Amino acid sequence: MEPKVIGVLVLVLALALSSPARGEGDTCQVEPHARVNCGFSGITAEQCEKKGCCFDTKVTGVPWCFNPVAVDDPTDNEECLL
Repeated sequence: MEPKVIGVLVLVLALALSSPARGEGDTCQVEPHARVNCGFSGITAEQCEKKGCCFDTKVTGVPWCFNPVAVDDPTDNEECLL
């Protein structure tokens, strides 16, 4: 294979592996000061994600395991229909 092709494949693989595994998308984009703790001191990323929570260690002094943002479900039709 061409070195350029190998480079592109490595880049695509790296991006795929670094993307959210659960399809989190924007649900884990919570301002650090607005994070609500979802874990305990010393929780691992795997333990946190198994609980359905988000894990991000980039900011110190805030919860690293925190609740995701609630996403409105367009199929949720609990409105009262008159």
